[in-house]
Amino acid sequence: MVSEHTRESAVHEAVDSGIPSALADLGALVRIPSVAFPGFDPAQLERSAEAVAELARAVGLFDTVEIRRAAVPDSDEVGAPAVVARRAAKNGRPTILLYAHHDVQPVGDDALWESPPFEPTVRDGRLYGRGAADDKAGIMAHIAALRALAQVSEDPDLGVALFFEGEEEAGSRSFAAFLAENADILRADVIVVADSGNWDARTPALTVSLRGNTRFTLKVRTLEHASHSGMFGGAVPDAMMAGVTLLSTLWDGDGAVAVEGLRARDAQTPPYSEETLRDEAGLPAGVQPVGRGSILSRIWNQPSITITGTDAPSLANASNTLTPEVSFVISARVAPGQPAREAYAAIERHLRERAPWGAELEFTDADFGDAFLVDTGGWAVADARDALARGYGVDPVDIGVGGSIPFIADLVREFPSAQILVTGVEDPHSRAHSPNESLHLETFRNAVLSEALLLERLDRRVAD
Repeated sequence: MVSEHTRESAVHEAVDSGIPSALADLGALVRIPSVAFPGFDPAQLERSAEAVAELARAVGLFDTVEIRRAAVPDSDEVGAPAVVARRAAKNGRPTILLYAHHDVQPVGDDALWESPPFEPTVRDGRLYGRGAADDKAGIMAHIAALRALAQVSEDPDLGVALFFEGEEEAGSRSFAAFLAENADILRADVIVVADSGNWDARTPALTVSLRGNTRFTLKVRTLEHASHSGMFGGAVPDAMMAGVTLLSTLWDGDGAVAVEGLRARDAQTPPYSEETLRDEAGLPAGVQPVGRGSILSRIWNQPSITITGTDAPSLANASNTLTPEVSFVISARVAPGQPAREAYAAIERHLRERAPWGAELEFTDADFGDAFLVDTGGWAVADARDALARGYGVDPVDIGVGGSIPFIADLVREFPSAQILVTGVEDPHSRAHSPNESLHLETFRNAVLSEALLLERLDRRVAD
C-alpha cells in the first residue's frame, strides 16, 4: 500500500513540474479580452470559451467537454458561452464540481494601468493583467490541479465536473436557467467555487460567509426640460441638486448606513488593524475610515451602499444649465441573514419617503443576490482545511467576504445536498475589478497544490 507521505510527495512533484505551463496557459487566457458587458465584442467570449474548453479536453480525464448556453429568463437573449465537462465517479467515490468564470471586468481607464491590461506582465513576483486573478487564475488553478491528479493517478476513481461560466461579472443572468437545464452534468457531492480570496499572500482562507447584494438604477426628475441656471437657479431645484441631497441621507455622520430596515449580522471577527486596511484598500493617511464597530464587521457583517455610476453631464459637456433629470446606479451589500429583496425594499422605501422638493423618482433594473453562510460541519470542509494547511504550510483562516457571489444561492437551491467550498487565488493586493489587477505567483502555486491535495484525498474517500 502506498503511504500517505509518498502520495503527498508525488502530488508536490506533479504540481511543481506543472506550474510553468499553467502560468503560460493563464497568460494566453489573459490576452483574450472576454468582457461580457453589453457593448463589448461577444466574439471574444467565444474565443475565451473555446480556449478554456481545449484546456479541459487536454487534461484527458473527462468523458465529455462541451460549450453550452442557456436562455436569459424574461428576454429573447441567450447567455454567454459556458464550458462544462464531466467524468463519472467509480467505486463509490464522490463527485466534485469545480467552478470558475472566464469573463472579466472592463479595464476602465487605460491610463491607470502600468502595463497593458491584456498583455500579461510579471513584476515583483506578481502577474499583472485583467483576469490574471479574477477569475482566469481560478480556472487555471482547477486545470493545473487536475493535471497533477492525472499525473499521480492515470485513472482516478473520483468523479469530476467542470462549470466555467462566461457572464459572472455581468450578473450571471442565465445562471439559474443553466443549472436547471444542465443539472445532470453538474450534479456533485462537493462544489468548489474558486472565486474568492485569502487572508494574505501567505495565509490561505476558506470563505464561510458572503454578503448579498442588490443593484438598481434610480432616476431623479425635477424639470420638464433643461433651463438656464442663471435665469432660474435659486428658485428651481435641478435634478442633480435633488439627487445629491437625497442620496446623502443614505449614510449618517460616521458614514454608516442609515436606512431603517437594513440589518447587520452579529458575529465575531478576527483582529484586523486600521493600518492593514489602509495598506490593502489604498486609503490615504488623511482620509478616515467610515462606519462603526470592528473594521471586519463593517466589511463582512454590516450593510454598505455605494453609488457606482451616474449619467450627469461630463466635465467636457458642463454648461450653465439646470439638469432636468439624472440617473444613478446604486449598489448595496446586504448582511448575511437578510434576503436581498427585503434590503432593496427598505432602500426604496427610504428614498421615496425623503425625495426633496417633490422630486420624481423612478426605480429600474433591480438585481438581487442573496448572502451565503457555509455549513462548516461537513467532511468536505474538514478535508479542505487540511489540504489548505498542507498546501500553504500555514493553517487556514475562516473568513467572511464583503463582496458577493450571488449565484451560490442558485447552487444551493439546485443542489441542496452538495457541500459548498468557497476558495480562491486572490490576496488583498490583487486589485480585482481595478486597474493593475494582479496574481501573486507563490499564492497561485500554493492554491494549486492545495486543490491537488484535496482531489487526491477525495479520490480515496468513499462517498457518504
